Amino acid sequence: MVTSGVDTEEIMKAGLELAGWKKMPADSMVHVRGKNIKKVMMAIDIGTAELLLAKSLGCDAVIAHHPIGIAAINFYKVFDKHTDYMVEHGVPKSVAKEATEKLKERVETKTHANIYDDVVGAARAMKMPLVNIHQPCDEYMRQAILAKIKSGKTEYVSDIVESVSRIPEFRHAETRVQVRHGSEKNRVGHWALVIAAGTNGGYSIAKAYFQHGVDTVIYLHVDYGDLVKMREEKLQGNLVVLGHLAGDSLGLNALAGKLEQEMGVETVRIGLLPST
Repeated sequence: MVTSGVDTEEIMKAGLELAGWKKMPADSMVHVRGKNIKKVMMAIDIGTAELLLAKSLGCDAVIAHHPIGIAAINFYKVFDKHTDYMVEHGVPKSVAKEATEKLKERVETKTHANIYDDVVGAARAMKMPLVNIHQPCDEYMRQAILAKIKSGKTEYVSDIVESVSRIPEFRHAETRVQVRHGSEKNRVGHWALVIAAGTNGGYSIAKAYFQHGVDTVIYLHVDYGDLVKMREEKLQGNLVVLGHLAGDSLGLNALAGKLEQEMGVETVRIGLLPST
């Protein structure tokens, strides 16, 4: 176990190892480098207030989950994973790419207007090392949820709800696993877990799945406007929505555990749901 402290690159490497990856995705970044890190604060969203809190708690660095700074501007670049998932589940590649491009354009247009350097600038001014690790933690979460679903029954949609609800972070969440479209009483049929592709696929990607042989789509979260479109078009299929905080907590708790147990780094977890 490391006791002399780690640097920000080693923290990023630990995140990549969770997912079994070697290359840092576009939505994750070492924003402010640091070394001799023995105590970190971890939270899903980080702003200037959280940086000040970390300093007051004696933390040597901050780990955010959601993209900030340049990683937020480049966020849309990881969405191509949606195309890979759709093709794996039988959606024609041309259809999959078109649906993904709609999502990329929507998000890139929105993030283009971001005042993206404020939090990172504050960290620089405070000399507070800052890292954000997004897709690697989500990939760990995806693998854990996938294993849980496969280990249980998958005959009815309610079976998926029950399996995921047994995971500690989801069990502790105030937000229950929900069937937002379709019914718990429906048969699962061909199902797809659509997580760790940056963000939820929204209407266009769910529609592509439903129209090409997938009966049940599982998202972490969904926008209400996208849900309304699915209902108005009366798309045939089931949409299970798991819960944003619970899912993100699952990935970050795994990273925290790795830092503590393998690297000897103390973690202060802010706003995460319990992992036991």
